[in-house]
Amino acid sequence: MADGEREPRPVAGEPHPLDAPARTSLTGPHARFAERRGRILRYPVDVTPWTAHPDTPDAQDWADLAALAGPGGTIGLNTLKEEPPEGWEILQRIAGVQLVDESVVPEPDAEAVRLGRADVPEMLDLVERTRPGPFLPRTVELGTYLGIRRGGTLVAMAGERLRPPGWTEISAVCTDESVRGQGLASRLVRAVAYGIRERGETPFLHTSAANTGAIRLYESLGFRLRAHPEFLSLRAPAALPPTGEPREAAPR
Repeated sequence: MADGEREPRPVAGEPHPLDAPARTSLTGPHARFAERRGRILRYPVDVTPWTAHPDTPDAQDWADLAALAGPGGTIGLNTLKEEPPEGWEILQRIAGVQLVDESVVPEPDAEAVRLGRADVPEMLDLVERTRPGPFLPRTVELGTYLGIRRGGTLVAMAGERLRPPGWTEISAVCTDESVRGQGLASRLVRAVAYGIRERGETPFLHTSAANTGAIRLYESLGFRLRAHPEFLSLRAPAALPPTGEPREAAPR
């Protein structure tokens, strides 16, 4: 970090909050969103696909995941350290990168406007055109989303998603093809980072490892590579396995 103090320091001997960001979000600042079964936590399906699970799920955890997904339902996982058991189908496997704020220069943007529930149809339309990653009808509830309009049309946006203690993820960074090359994404990332820093938190973000253009942009803004997570989309078995009594312990 430029000033040597920006990144929150994890407590000695404890996992870093960003090692399992969905888990630390759902057991922390986003606990109000958590849907839980045993040691499994997830966001509502119309908010975001992120799911929290133990580092090495056992048979009961997989049964609880299947019960949350429903027969043949889909669920998103990250930080999984082993292959799913028989009956689960991997629909998508994405190598990702996690980048953290090292020297970002945060700056509010006079043209950026706060987006809310009334703007969701426009936001979903922009996401459909630009494909920045999952953005669902209630994703806007996770934090501040900012957008830029041209001629009354939403052409660029960025906002906040996961919130591990001391951190906030910048997400849904997208720009319509008609205005690319004008620096709107950079401006919005800095503007969202400004709000995050004002709360005393540190920005971070995820993207696909194959999205080299986005990675170059984020690194040019002052983000540095921290980790290489893998993101999985899975289909649950059509017939649910026996679940037993759901456990009450939080995921570890």
